[in-house]
Amino acid sequence: MPKICVIGGSRYVGKLLVKRLQTADHQVTVINRGSTRTPAGIEHLAVDRNDEAALSAALGSATFDVVIDQICYTPVQAVIAARAFSGRTRRYVMTSTIEVYDPATAALATVPQGTPVPEEMVDPATWLVATDLPWHDAAYLQTHYAEGKRQAEAVFTHHQAFDFTAVRSAHVLGGGAAEFTGRLAHHVERIIHGREIAAHAEALPTVFIHYEELAELLEWAATAIDFTGPVNACSDGPLDVYELGAVIAARTGREPVYRGVAAGEPASPFSLDRHYAMSNARAKSLGFSFSHTTDWLPGAIAEALDATAAPTA
Repeated sequence: MPKICVIGGSRYVGKLLVKRLQTADHQVTVINRGSTRTPAGIEHLAVDRNDEAALSAALGSATFDVVIDQICYTPVQAVIAARAFSGRTRRYVMTSTIEVYDPATAALATVPQGTPVPEEMVDPATWLVATDLPWHDAAYLQTHYAEGKRQAEAVFTHHQAFDFTAVRSAHVLGGGAAEFTGRLAHHVERIIHGREIAAHAEALPTVFIHYEELAELLEWAATAIDFTGPVNACSDGPLDVYELGAVIAARTGREPVYRGVAAGEPASPFSLDRHYAMSNARAKSLGFSFSHTTDWLPGAIAEALDATAAPTA
């Protein structure tokens, strides 16, 4: 019975991932700070991952076939985890993000507009790491989210104590009230109430993934195949903010109202004025089959509508 450790695993994608792993008869251990109870049959280690001594003590002599890290946001967290799990696992999977490709957050090579961005655009083997930056400061981390993920990937890649892959997730949707970013709900609520959506006149497409599909891909990356390096995770079918609005309009019967904003100005979620829609070709070449965004998006919108209509306590 394979032994898998999930760091995080208490909500949304992580919660579903733990359920999938347990259903597949894996021996699952969840590490988090203990604010949420784990399902029956799941070993739970309540510890702060940022406390290296406490993490090592909690792990004791435990070893795992795979670690899936759902909540690594900084190179400091990656350094702690890399040391703590050295000699304890043969494989480490980190959940990363499409935001590593955002050209507004780093000096990156230019990809022709309309060309899906491949993994080699950001090579963690060559990325510089600076652990002395104020990663402990919440405000700093919020504004440097993409760089924190890039540097965390680099730490694990340089460490070389275990096989490592980073799953770079597209924008995750689905789950209704469970979708804690609220970005789809933002668009749904504005459209059904006739409120303006701030959108760039020349909005560029981005990519999405359903939270169930991301959980499936993380399980696959951990158990179905051995590969290293980053892999992009996105459904087929990029959409720009206007195309997203059209799908919501078809489901709600309400037409979106847009307010145009210039390039560089703040806009609603998913209105992008820069190109970094990912390619999922590598994951496909390794054997993973993606859905099409339009296959599941109407259902995700229906869930968001139900969550919006639900009475609050």
